[in-house]
Amino acid sequence: MKEQSLSVREAIIGRRSIKKFNGQPVDREDLMNIIDDAVWAPNHKNREPWRLVVGCGKEIFDLHRLLRDTAIPNWKELSEEALEKQMQKFTLAGAFVFVIVPEDVRQKQRLEDFAAASTFIQNIQLLAWDYGIGSCWKTPDYLDAPAFREAIGAAPGERIISMLQLGYFDELPKAVERKKSKEIVTFFGSVQNNDESE
Repeated sequence: MKEQSLSVREAIIGRRSIKKFNGQPVDREDLMNIIDDAVWAPNHKNREPWRLVVGCGKEIFDLHRLLRDTAIPNWKELSEEALEKQMQKFTLAGAFVFVIVPEDVRQKQRLEDFAAASTFIQNIQLLAWDYGIGSCWKTPDYLDAPAFREAIGAAPGERIISMLQLGYFDELPKAVERKKSKEIVTFFGSVQNNDESE
């Protein structure tokens, strides 16, 4: 098992969304260890409202074909070179994790489950970063396409909320500055009056 090398703060502040992977595969055992730890995300009533469909070995090539057929509908009309270039957004990632949650008919439970699964996804991203593995959380429209849902195995009453791409990378993207606490916090009891602030 890999020893943790980053502090929580280092992982949160240092992590970047990686969109340009280098094609190196992600080891299945590493990914399963990451997932085993990520499940400790907070979740309401310990429902653990998630299940995953993962591609990170020989099955990734079948997944590439599904993504080609779904995400590039005119792929047959493209030259081999043009198709290869478009497919790099899929073929250079070393692993895929599709996160599926139940779509509870009760709004409160549905929102709770989505929130919990989101923390689970971030756990995966932070733990992967500690392994030196980058990730990018994507929500393309085709996740809801009936043919794609069927191929992934999403049942009626389930929603695919994430296509998480993982992999190794050669360049670290620059950090984009985030808002500071003073820009997003209002202390309880304070009255915000635009007239008084002018």
